[in-house]
Amino acid sequence: MPEEAEGAGSGVIVDSENGYVLTNHHVIATASAIRVTLNDNRSFGAAVIGSDSLSDLAILQIEADGLTAIPFASTEDLLVGDYVVAIGNPFGIGQTVTSGIVSALGRAGGFTDNNGAFEDFIQTDASINPGNSGGALINLRGELVGINSAIISTGFGGGNVGIGFAIPTDMITSVMGRLLEFGEVRRGLLGVVMESVTPVLASDLDLDATAGGMVLSVASPSAAEAAGIDIYDVIVGIDGERVLASNELRNRIAMKLPGETVEVQFVRAGTERTVQVALGLREQEASEDQGSESRPSRTSGPLDGMQFLAENEEQQGLTVRTVAPRSLAARADVRPGDLVVAINRNPVDDIEEAERLAGQTWTVVLEIMRGDQRLLAVLR
Repeated sequence: MPEEAEGAGSGVIVDSENGYVLTNHHVIATASAIRVTLNDNRSFGAAVIGSDSLSDLAILQIEADGLTAIPFASTEDLLVGDYVVAIGNPFGIGQTVTSGIVSALGRAGGFTDNNGAFEDFIQTDASINPGNSGGALINLRGELVGINSAIISTGFGGGNVGIGFAIPTDMITSVMGRLLEFGEVRRGLLGVVMESVTPVLASDLDLDATAGGMVLSVASPSAAEAAGIDIYDVIVGIDGERVLASNELRNRIAMKLPGETVEVQFVRAGTERTVQVALGLREQEASEDQGSESRPSRTSGPLDGMQFLAENEEQQGLTVRTVAPRSLAARADVRPGDLVVAINRNPVDDIEEAERLAGQTWTVVLEIMRGDQRLLAVLR
């Protein structure tokens, strides 16, 4: 019989009475059996109480006496430049303590292997290595500020290069509460896909907001559709609190429960509006319309990698015939059968006009009809 592989990670005691130990989902996701070894060398079999891949958190339970739970600090009190200490079990060598500072807050950008993950990381230069996953990031008062989750590294073995990421306690508290109450994490969803607004995007599209999340698509049916939110709207706040980027907005909505009512502030045509939205679950997008075969036309420049069907006088816009893998259009989820009706808010009817419009700005935004759904695709 093949030998079973063994792995090691780290964890934090968060409830001494119930024996709850917090760690990363990826530490225990493939484990057939889990043992928790304490710093005093006592070892216990552990049961998984709940696990959530999207936040990369898991709660274990052990039956042990004499445990000490770590106190929590709020992430809202954490500042860039604050000193922090990372505790864990790097490379399985045993408990190790390293120190550093908070390098940044609110980091997001695909630092985990899960494309749908909710990222709001604390970045630190405290030395974090493989095996530190699930370990504590604490302040100088000994309070938990985060759970170490990911690193950027180079070379064989994945060693530390001074860029590590920890899940903040505010997210931890929310996820733990739902795992303990429901056994799973139930999240409220608005039903939109968004793009962070930057000064360049605001200038290219003549937007009246320089921060927030521009709506690229609205699921149907969805909470956003019911509230009248549409593409090009820029969401700038939730419950009166300003949001600067789409990831921040997504995380705030995810902290709410399905069915919970929130106030959404958004800007449309220079006017800020507020709507009440009862959050729900996202539905599947409308099926794509594949169109008909015709003579393909090839594009260049920002639209490189896309082929369109020959222009159709009976239909405004250009129908996408093919999308090359790894092209800008593929990365923006443009699909064969999509009908491009506008570029940067300017209607298009022929390929020459499309290429001219696409070559005028740093950011190219395609307005697309996909079946009955209107959506935007951002090419950078």
